[in-house]
Order: sequence, then C-alpha cells, then structure tokens
Amino acid sequence: MYLSKLMINVTSREFRRDYADVQDMHRTIMSAFPQVSDGRPARQAHGVLWRLDESAGGFVLYVQSRTRPDWSKLPEGYLAAPAQVRDLAPVLDAVTPGRKLAFRLVANATRTIHPDGVPGQRGQGKRVPHRHPDKQIEWLAAQGARHGFVLPLAANGQPDVAPSPRPILRGDRRGGKPIVIEPVRYDGHLVVTDPDALRAALTLGVGRAKAYGCGLLSLAPPRG
Repeated sequence: MYLSKLMINVTSREFRRDYADVQDMHRTIMSAFPQVSDGRPARQAHGVLWRLDESAGGFVLYVQSRTRPDWSKLPEGYLAAPAQVRDLAPVLDAVTPGRKLAFRLVANATRTIHPDGVPGQRGQGKRVPHRHPDKQIEWLAAQGARHGFVLPLAANGQPDVAPSPRPILRGDRRGGKPIVIEPVRYDGHLVVTDPDALRAALTLGVGRAKAYGCGLLSLAPPRG
C-alpha cells in the first residue's frame, strides 16, 4: 500500500475546476493509475482512496492506493511541490490488539429513510446525511463495531472524537445524475479490537462515496 501526499497549487486552473466538481477530481486522481482491462472499476482495482485536507497554505491531497501512482500524469502546475509517496506497511504493522491510535476520517455518514417508516427491499428508501453530532458519532461507533475498533472515552466521559461538517461535495455523473454529498470529518482516538478487520478498513475504506473523497482512514500515534 502507498500513501501519496500532494501539496496543491491553488492557483491551478485545473485544480479549481476539480474543486468545483468532485467527479472531475476523481477523474484527475485516477489519471495517475494504469488503465484496467479486466472490467473492474479502476478505483477498486487499484484500491484508491483520497481525502482533501485544508492546510495553512491551501490544500493537501492524500491519496492511498495498492498501485504506485505516477503523479507526472497530473496537469502541469497542479502541484506546488513534488509529490511525496511512502509505503504504508509500518502503519498496517502498528495495528495491534488494544493499541490506542489517533485517527482522521472524512466519511459520508448517512441513514436510510423508508416510505411510511417500513423497511423495504435492499436498495429501496432514500439515503440522507446525519447532521447532528450525536448521530454522527453513533454512526461512527457502529462502523467501529464492524471494522475492528472502539472509541475510547475522553476526560469528559464522552467518546474521544470530534465530528465537524465539511463543505458539500457536488458533481455530475455520466448521464447527468447529480452528486451531492454532505461529508463529516472525524478527529479523535480509537482502540484496536480486531486488527484484521481494521487493516481491511484501512485498505478498503469506511462507508460510502469512496470515489468522492470519503472513506480514507488515517492513523497516527496518540496525541497528548
């Protein structure tokens, strides 16, 4: 697994285009990876996840992948500094039972509303975002139960995580269907309960909208 850190040139016309349309951002990122000939979606074949973070100088784009990318394929002037690419093996090795780690995750935290409140067949119902912080934390705790981690309690007795809303992601899919995603960023700590499940979550991502800047889980030594 590889993690790329890309310092964005905010004056780039191509970046401004991508920032306005998340489908264009997805397309630009995927241009750094080889084409896939076996019929699989390219993002899944290369295990690509990405997240755009604000920084003091503008934006940093993090891209995780199974395939080493070729960032020379980006438009000229897209980056403000040479791309940094590192091996993620040390991070995966750090996932051990009971270990406490700091994390960041931008996720598409949603729930499904069914007509008349009655669950129907799979795929029916309308997906809507969780907008209240308590519900956003509940969503993440449920993801943790599936993906091998729990949220420890902070000194105030509440889960040690801070959810914050992110700008709405918009774009146009092929065929004209609009993309509208209301992501939430989580910063906090987790405790590993199932290393294999958490490594899978690190590799495959968490939640929906993985092609559009959601799902990339980043780990670091605990703060404080």
